[in-house]
Amino acid sequence: MNICVLGGTGFVGTELVTRLALDGHWVRVPTRNPERAVRLRVLDTVELRTADVHAPPTLGQLFAGCDAVINLVGILNPRRGASFHAVHTELPAKVLAAARAAGVRQVLHMSALGADPHGPSHYLRSKGAGEALLKAAPPPATQAQPAITIFRPSVIFGAADSLTNRFAKLLRLTAGLLPLARARARFAPIHVSDVAQAFRQALLSRASFGETYQLCGPDVMTLAELVRMTARVARLPCHIVPLPDLLARLQGLVMGLLPGKPFSLDNFRSLTIDCVCREDGCARLGIRPAHMLAVLPTYLGSDDFETQLALLRRTADR
Repeated sequence: MNICVLGGTGFVGTELVTRLALDGHWVRVPTRNPERAVRLRVLDTVELRTADVHAPPTLGQLFAGCDAVINLVGILNPRRGASFHAVHTELPAKVLAAARAAGVRQVLHMSALGADPHGPSHYLRSKGAGEALLKAAPPPATQAQPAITIFRPSVIFGAADSLTNRFAKLLRLTAGLLPLARARARFAPIHVSDVAQAFRQALLSRASFGETYQLCGPDVMTLAELVRMTARVARLPCHIVPLPDLLARLQGLVMGLLPGKPFSLDNFRSLTIDCVCREDGCARLGIRPAHMLAVLPTYLGSDDFETQLALLRRTADR
């Protein structure tokens, strides 16, 4: 198949594009910064193009000759030239219009668990608006109308993530002391390879046309439990100080002013709802997602295999 992947040089994108190429597909990956795509250059069936995906004429050129388009583009906080509305709402509309004009058969779209046009945060509202726009498209009664498949994952972890690696870095910087907002917020973390597998399973499968899949891992845990697990595997001290919401809001305001926005007020608002699945999208796709403790020691823990096994046994015995 010929597939165009927007956001293909990111965390999930690199995993997915690599697997699609190894499956034998031809994959076109637009990027503003080709230097970010070092890992993809060695793949013979991956075509890297320097392009701005927010320009409609460019999208038309990128989608020419493609059977499917995958949109993984997303941001956790606005940055210069990239607002939530532009990235999560306007871009899906542009993608759908360009895909329709190019005769693409399927558009696969990455949303987020909790996406809702009336959600508590700008992030969730913009994601929800993007979903609503795609779902409002008429069914593919003609060859010119692409089928839509939407994915709503919980938080995603893996060797190159900004979740467990960020917490490990913070714990190292603070000698284990961590003031934590919304420590009791619940998540069902899913491994990046399972997310990639969900896209692969749904790709041009008629059973996935018009479907929305919630993607969660098998472990439901609070944010505090996730941080403690990260610390235990990485062998770091961990002293969590749960913040009341008033202080957590202040933390978001202050940290939102720092370079890179490690935490923002909008992030706090997203944490006010649990990020867990109400239906098992992985099971519907025939996927058995990995447990966090089966994966974390492979990139956060010791390189010694016996040490990793001992850690897993001790944790399982508790």
